Amino acid sequence: MTRATDPKAPGSTSDGRAARRAAAGHVLARQPDLRDWQEDLYRTLHQHPELAHQEVQTAAAAAGTLRDAGYDVHDGVGTTGVVGILENGDGPVVLMRADMDGLPMQEETGLPYASTDQRSDEDGRPVPVAHACGHDVHVATLMGAARLLAADRSAWRGTFIPLFQPAEERGTGARAMLDGGLTRMIPKPHVGLAQHVLPYPAGTVGTHAGPFLSTAASMRITVSGRGSHGSMPQLSVDPVVLAASIVMRLQTLVSREIAPDDFAVVTVGRLAAGTKSNIIPDDATLELNIRAFDDATKTKLLEGIRRIVQAECVASGTPQPPAFELYDEYPPTINDASATATVATAFDDYFGTKTFAAGRLSASEDFSLIPGEFAIPYTFWALGGTDAALWHEAEAAGRMARDIPANHSPKFAPAIQPTLEAGTAAIVVASLAWLAR
Repeated sequence: MTRATDPKAPGSTSDGRAARRAAAGHVLARQPDLRDWQEDLYRTLHQHPELAHQEVQTAAAAAGTLRDAGYDVHDGVGTTGVVGILENGDGPVVLMRADMDGLPMQEETGLPYASTDQRSDEDGRPVPVAHACGHDVHVATLMGAARLLAADRSAWRGTFIPLFQPAEERGTGARAMLDGGLTRMIPKPHVGLAQHVLPYPAGTVGTHAGPFLSTAASMRITVSGRGSHGSMPQLSVDPVVLAASIVMRLQTLVSREIAPDDFAVVTVGRLAAGTKSNIIPDDATLELNIRAFDDATKTKLLEGIRRIVQAECVASGTPQPPAFELYDEYPPTINDASATATVATAFDDYFGTKTFAAGRLSASEDFSLIPGEFAIPYTFWALGGTDAALWHEAEAAGRMARDIPANHSPKFAPAIQPTLEAGTAAIVVASLAWLAR
């Protein structure tokens, strides 16, 4: 398949592509020397995950590696964020991000390096923690790529900026780094890059131009009622019946108010009310999540949720209006077409048949806030992390959903190799599409 190329990148001509291939080969020739170090690093990161804004050990490891490799380092950015700057003459500036935080869940992989750690969550409660989304892969591959680029500066010129971001899982890390002064700490990048390990065959990379990851938001809704004994319902305003009506009515938002060819999701993930079977409670709480691929649809969903909830409350005669709390908001990830084409061409040249068209994904990310603040193009790609033989066997048997653990599953565990090797190479190859001499 022929792809358009970015006229601003070195790879846009045959000579430029040849130079980029040569530079990538030169830098990555040192990759086997890092294999043992990188695998040990990954196992340590996987075994000791840290929650959002608590990534102290992970950040220290990243900052130490960057300093040892000759980077200028800013740490403690937006709580625990780390950013390095490696200037290597005049040329483009490339920013590459990795997120660092784990999830508050119990790992069930059975691996010898599985996490058994517990941490305190934001409310001070002890919870198990696992790297069930693959951020340990992101950190290990970016640290490896940063070392490789620092070790072979003859192959490229410009500035490489590795950025280790906290709190992606809460959607607050990118904004925290920006509020912490990121734009004043580093030169303005020409392009922003990021990758995410996903349940595709390990060793593969996938790209997609345009809307790639969805925008998302969660909402907590509290509806009031009037409590009573279960034997005297006529004295109550029952918030359980009200909440049930809201849940059912919300199903019409997507089915009747969003065009069939648009993507939208409304999920009520929690409904809580009451303490005993014969007590009608005073209130009920709903927690829901929405997803879309553009802000206009997101706004329409949020407005529709408020309208439906308020109308149902009026219909029920509630003594108080409903309360709404919006949290965990994520922007859409919309990959720049030109930057994506440049990276896709570079991946084709290096990975050959191990590239794929990723398509749109309904997961969400906050990375795009950073290039958005700088007003620069960006592209975010998929990195395969599932054992390839297992993946192809499950696909052939139609058992993907059953046999292939996805991100946020307690059984999610990327194959160490070739995932680390491919993820490190992807960062180098993509960065050199701009930085190659």
